[in-house]
Amino acid sequence: AAELIDMLELEGAADRKTGTYSGGQKRRLDIGLGLVHGPKLLFLDEPTTGLDPQSRARVWDEVRRMHDRGTTVFLTTHYLDEADALCDRVAIIDYGKIVAEGTPEELKRAIAGDVVTFSVAGEQRRALDLIQGEPFVREARLENGSVHLYVDRGEQAMPAILRLLDGANLQLLTVELHRPSLDDVFLRQTGRSLRESPA
Repeated sequence: AAELIDMLELEGAADRKTGTYSGGQKRRLDIGLGLVHGPKLLFLDEPTTGLDPQSRARVWDEVRRMHDRGTTVFLTTHYLDEADALCDRVAIIDYGKIVAEGTPEELKRAIAGDVVTFSVAGEQRRALDLIQGEPFVREARLENGSVHLYVDRGEQAMPAILRLLDGANLQLLTVELHRPSLDDVFLRQTGRSLRESPA
């Protein structure tokens, strides 16, 4: 038990009543209680919800240590960056049904290409209508007030997108080009972002 207290950085709190613990300390205590018998299998349900970044990083470190010691960890989370960083395999569940499963890299590779996200001054729908029919766009949608495009080669599509917007007198406010993330996989598989998902 002393080793777990040390490993979970609870030394300073070990002699206090748990009611005085911070949220991060309580989460780490929960993990410690699950580890005290040296399980081969551990289920963690949303272990970092509501934690500050420092406590969240400590929990991530502990999950990695458990994995390295041979414990199989089933992790449920709405933080897809967490799933990407910690999980060997991911299952995306939509309304109780698995809609995608694989390693994080396999799932992201299945989208292929790049993701371009941009917003214009007040006319997102017009911008979407202007660009979605272009040959370099594989898929286009509005999400959270921005136009979200899946394209084959972002570095080649970006100048064409900018020319189209400029030619239509649409004022560009933000633009971002990135490789697909698990958030993009979720959006692609379910048709909505996690922020739009029912709790």
